[in-house]
Amino acid sequence: MLNLSVLLEDAARETPDRDAVVFGDIRLSYSFIDSVANQVANLLRSRGVRPGDKVALSCPNLPYFPMVYFGALKAGAVVVPLNVLLKPREVAYHLEDSDAKALFCFEGTPELPLGQMGHAGFEQAPNCEHLFLLPVDPAAAESPIEGAELFWAALGGQPSTFETEQTEPNDTAVIIYTSGTTGQPKGAELTHSNLLANAMVDDTLFYRTLHDTSLVTLPLFHIFGQTCVMNVGFYRRATLVMQARFDAKQAVELMVKEKVNIFAGVPTMYWGLLTDDTSEEDIATIRENLRVAVSGGSALPMEVLKGIKQKFDVDILEGYGLSETSPVASFNRPDRPTKPGSIGLPVWGVEMKLIDDEWKVIEGEGPGEIAIRGHNIMKGYYGRPDATAAAIQDGWFRTGDVARRDDEGYYYIIDRSKDMIIRGGYNVYPREIEEVLMTHPDVSLAAVVGVEHPSHGEEIKAYVIRTPDASVTEDELVEWGKEQFAAYKYPRIVEFRDELPMTATGKILKRELR
Repeated sequence: MLNLSVLLEDAARETPDRDAVVFGDIRLSYSFIDSVANQVANLLRSRGVRPGDKVALSCPNLPYFPMVYFGALKAGAVVVPLNVLLKPREVAYHLEDSDAKALFCFEGTPELPLGQMGHAGFEQAPNCEHLFLLPVDPAAAESPIEGAELFWAALGGQPSTFETEQTEPNDTAVIIYTSGTTGQPKGAELTHSNLLANAMVDDTLFYRTLHDTSLVTLPLFHIFGQTCVMNVGFYRRATLVMQARFDAKQAVELMVKEKVNIFAGVPTMYWGLLTDDTSEEDIATIRENLRVAVSGGSALPMEVLKGIKQKFDVDILEGYGLSETSPVASFNRPDRPTKPGSIGLPVWGVEMKLIDDEWKVIEGEGPGEIAIRGHNIMKGYYGRPDATAAAIQDGWFRTGDVARRDDEGYYYIIDRSKDMIIRGGYNVYPREIEEVLMTHPDVSLAAVVGVEHPSHGEEIKAYVIRTPDASVTEDELVEWGKEQFAAYKYPRIVEFRDELPMTATGKILKRELR
């Protein structure tokens, strides 16, 4: 037996009264989180959810997230975290593709009406039978969304104890959606052993004592935040200080108030901390407490790394991984010299090599495409055996990222072999954007690329050929895109062209557009 929920259960047994989660003035102990998770498991069981069934979760960094996440795992269900910025069309796709039987969705705010988006997507996904609304006000008596059950009302009368389902190590625990580089998003099946092993490895890299406090500003629906902050934090019995959405000024306030020891973020978050007008007193407090800073998601600009070191007197340790690798595959380990600009060395139990297009090993410095093998490699893409076979060969997963390697075995990312765009740490896949853009009646052809951006790393730009006599303007197409895509996906820049550069076979030359 192995169930990832042991991370919460063991902490609740050993440190029941310790603060597990802090959100604003709310402080919740490990025993409380575990009790509510047990109620969630009982609720799911009472509604016919069985081991192996899929349970979707759309929620920002709030105490609700671990309650539902671990409750579903206890019931033997598979958790399908959803990006909170998805629009109804995208929500419906994820629910249908994952065969989700239930959706837990945060009510949201007027600026981000998650509940309305989730309900609209739920209505378009007939396979999904249950919608539970996670309310802003826990004391709410009625659901503001018709057809959605209020979370706390649904838990009423459910026992606070539950005998955890005896799942096997290779059973799927979580499905994380990632497009790879083409087509619609694919669900990477991560097993209980994948995620537990990665959390245990990360623990040796990030944590120093049993009383650490970590700021949770990376979104928990993303594998980086989920494994490297929540799961490893619960494994270490740490206190997780949640920030629903990153804001540099608020992050500084939380780091000072809660004496945060550990911060994990993407480069744009460090850029925000660096450019924040922080008082000398607050800088001194952060310097006194912050011991570990971890960066991932995209390449960290050297000037940001140097600036954070100068401002807060902490070294940012860079690592590398993907949704398909649970995620950490390499890291600048604390027991070896740190090399700025490098993604470090493979972590314990993981191998990395460089390959060419034919899977042949490239010796020496390279460059070549990174391939990874180890306890962290996904089970496969859910319902997509062909895509799985293309990505995994003899246990090796090919990443699509091109790197070089120095004589001490440290890896350095130099390019992406495909067209994926990384905007503010989020993966954006051009083909998905292009296909939807071309549903606009005034768009004849579209090509989407990433262009350099000072804070987001890359911005999304669409080159568009309009249909004859079309009247749509650049600003109108941007506004239309806002309605079709999650906020991190839609093109902010549109350029109309009479033609696009192409090869003799009709393939658009994106390298020329870039």
